[in-house]
Amino acid sequence: MKVVSERLGHSSPAFTMTVYQHVIPGMQADAARLFCEALYGS
Repeated sequence: MKVVSERLGHSSPAFTMTVYQHVIPGMQADAARLFCEALYGS
């Protein structure tokens, strides 16, 4: 998050999280799916 925040020119990672928090729920589902595929195959 810190690198993304710096790349976007935001003052802090907290600001970046506030702006983009709506994206995070979908990312959790994607991460769970990828982890499952890595463990058990597709």
